[in-house]
Amino acid sequence: MIKGISFLRQAGNTAVYDQVSSFLSALGFASGKGWNEADSKGAAFLAPLGNFEIVDGKFPSTAEVLVEVTELDAVHQAAESWLKAQGGEQAVGALSPVTDTDWKSRIFTVEPEKGFAFSFWAWTDPVKGKPVAIEGDLSAAGMTFAIVVARWNAVITDRLLDGALDALLRSGARREDIDVVRVPGAWEIPAAARTIAEQKKADAIVTLGCLLRGETAHYEAIYNEVSRGIGQSQQETGVPHSFGVLTCETLEQALNRAGIKAGNKGFEAAAAAIEMVSLKKKLVARGPA
Repeated sequence: MIKGISFLRQAGNTAVYDQVSSFLSALGFASGKGWNEADSKGAAFLAPLGNFEIVDGKFPSTAEVLVEVTELDAVHQAAESWLKAQGGEQAVGALSPVTDTDWKSRIFTVEPEKGFAFSFWAWTDPVKGKPVAIEGDLSAAGMTFAIVVARWNAVITDRLLDGALDALLRSGARREDIDVVRVPGAWEIPAAARTIAEQKKADAIVTLGCLLRGETAHYEAIYNEVSRGIGQSQQETGVPHSFGVLTCETLEQALNRAGIKAGNKGFEAAAAAIEMVSLKKKLVARGPA
């Protein structure tokens, strides 16, 4: 299963490492989980979407790292301000003007350190004639989360928990801003989620559990009440709840959905929680129509 893609570059020395890290932070990249070991350290920078693209035919004239943005002129100004602060007017020579491309976009290239060039671009018509949609971003920086996870079927739920934590930490959440609450089984998830939601300390709640069908109607009864309880808690408290409770026929199906073949539904539930927190903030800031 593919979880993510990373491009590593050797800084060469600490000064270059600090300079490039400062530049990427100034332009709005979310900080990810880096490392600091005895023989090396690394700084990770996150974007909501990552692509690995192969081109056949005419190749666009860009830097090796191509970053899509929503407000190109604002990013260009931010890059110019950063360069001036670092090296004065002469440093601005490392920044190209914004130009039009032949692929219906605008672009500029900047090289904050020799050998580290970045091209930033945006579509000239980003919505391509469609109505503008309000969407959440996948940056969890500054957000708080609670994960309510069932112990029953722990071989599955522990994998879901690992996936959820991975998604939150990769997206910029801090470990101290994530509370993990364990309950006996899926039946107890709604009550715990409701208590947490009413405390208003978490921006979103990720619910994780696993129900496997048996030979009786017990499975349907539990599932209906768990889903109803989680939905009711979300609607009545206004705190986003993401649904990561698996309902499977067999253990094999559950394992596949917990990271073996069909992705990790815990990771997906956490990503949905991040997006809903971001979307809620945008809608509140926008105000009534």
